[in-house]
Amino acid sequence: MSDAETADRAAGEAGASDRRREQRGWYFYDFACSVYSTSVLTVFVGPYLTSVAKAAADADGFVHPLGIPVRAGSVFAYAVSVSVVLAVLVMPLAGAAADRTGRKKPLLAVAAYLGAAATAGMFFLDGDRYLLGAFLLIVANASLAVSMVLYNAYLPQIAAPEERDAVSSRGWAFGYTSGALVLVLDLVLYTGHESFGLSESEAVRICLASAGLWWGAFTLVPLRRLRDRRVAPGGEGAVGSGWRQLLATLRDMRRHPLTLSFLLAYLVYNDGVQTVISQASIYGSEELGLEQTTLITAVLLVQVLAIAGALGMGRLARTYGAKRTILGSLALWTLILAAGYFLPAGAPVWFYALAAAIGLVLGGSQALSRSLFSHLVPRGKEAEYFSAYEMSDRGLSWLGPLVFGLAYQLTGSYRDAIISLVIFFALGFILLARVPVRRAVAAAGNPVPDRI
Repeated sequence: MSDAETADRAAGEAGASDRRREQRGWYFYDFACSVYSTSVLTVFVGPYLTSVAKAAADADGFVHPLGIPVRAGSVFAYAVSVSVVLAVLVMPLAGAAADRTGRKKPLLAVAAYLGAAATAGMFFLDGDRYLLGAFLLIVANASLAVSMVLYNAYLPQIAAPEERDAVSSRGWAFGYTSGALVLVLDLVLYTGHESFGLSESEAVRICLASAGLWWGAFTLVPLRRLRDRRVAPGGEGAVGSGWRQLLATLRDMRRHPLTLSFLLAYLVYNDGVQTVISQASIYGSEELGLEQTTLITAVLLVQVLAIAGALGMGRLARTYGAKRTILGSLALWTLILAAGYFLPAGAPVWFYALAAAIGLVLGGSQALSRSLFSHLVPRGKEAEYFSAYEMSDRGLSWLGPLVFGLAYQLTGSYRDAIISLVIFFALGFILLARVPVRRAVAAAGNPVPDRI
């Protein structure tokens, strides 16, 4: 081997080592922020904020923010909807600013620590402070969405095309691992709160606040290991150019109609996924009459099985391709939600069975959607395109919670709304099946993997 070949090989090995180091750091943001999604959004804040709102309600069960009569049981769903609308306004600006300046990491830090601080502030949510709870939920949820734009935009930069399904799946697996670990600790604290000298309310508030502390602490790992890539300097401020870049991004995306077709499909089926995540605890506690301990252990089961599901579906994607694997998961989601409609009240065993099925498809469908989209992004436009992806991830996710909120507002029953989610998964399946992903990858100017 010549000296030049030896030098090239050494440089390649060094580059691969640096890439693996960044990948390991990247996984840890999922490890940091997923605790919010599981402990806070999925388990504790929905039922607890609802109980706080009910404490502030009038004799008819209504609260009156800004003089508007709102049934107390709808406050959580409406707050989630408002947080998504706020995120939709900010995400494109964050993505455009990151691509223009090349400084994803400082923006990621701001979004992550704003969300972590709002989550930690939920310790002060007690009595009848439902407006404080709604405000903190809106800030935390919107901050998470913005941070995920920046986090996801690193994927095409730290992983080669043939690596992305595996790297994305490992990220989700890291997230589910942290979610499961913290839920075990939460379960110990919540079920044994009396032995710790705590009231039930204090135990819940500690669980909420500790998720914020966890989020902030482990965010330090990706901030140390990820690196920003230089871009050509521009002449305008990031905010002013951000709006212009947003319009340019929307115009540019019209040149990639197949990428837009995938985003439309993802927007539809992911609305079902996000609504299940955010409303599961409300459905279990209010409609099925299950205890908080049952909800915690059910979500813990989801976390454990989602780790295996994310990794297992990543392996399936290597054999059958990401698109076919996602389509299979959507068929399973449809069956799961149809079964969920008929769940009997007060029957934890059936709720656990449904949670197990959800866990097996949840992580894989999300991880593979992210990695598949990374192949459809034109090079150099990762953050702004992933802001559009995150808008699809979060952007219509206000519709599901809003439907749930309106259904309860009008009927007083959460069960009546769940069947609508089947429509989202079925329609998403049809739209995704129509997307020629190999042509879409080539049209974006990227190499087409052997399996996709």
